[in-house]
Amino acid sequence: MGKEIERKFLVKDNSFVQLTTCSHRIRQAYLSDKPESTVRIRVSDDRAWLTVKGRNQGAVRDEWEYPIPVDDAMNMADRLTGGWSIDKTRHIVMYDGYRWEVDVFHGRHEGLILAEIELPCISAPFTCPPFIGEEVTDDPRYYNSVLASGV
Repeated sequence: MGKEIERKFLVKDNSFVQLTTCSHRIRQAYLSDKPESTVRIRVSDDRAWLTVKGRNQGAVRDEWEYPIPVDDAMNMADRLTGGWSIDKTRHIVMYDGYRWEVDVFHGRHEGLILAEIELPCISAPFTCPPFIGEEVTDDPRYYNSVLASGV
């Protein structure tokens, strides 16, 4: 079992585009969106994963992630969830020694841009890039599982 220590922020402008080192399209579907046991299917480019996450304790939560065949992920999304509920482009930005993931959402969440940083420990110091806005780590409205449910 791994621990995910992640902080999430709104993005206030598009200046991240100039700092992007690579981008990937990501589609996600949820087998469970309960806060205590989120189960997600994700396809990015030609790879797929099944991810199980526990309840958030602030910026920390349990996480298990397993690679799965893309065909299996596509079938699970179609047959078990009715299709992809999250569609986004992830931009990778390296800033001050950390990897930032900037997600530009498509479809019904068009216009939403979120940035995440994964930290080695909860007290790790970091510097926010200039495009970072308000922190929303503890705001469940910005959890992907909540965005997927359409609530």
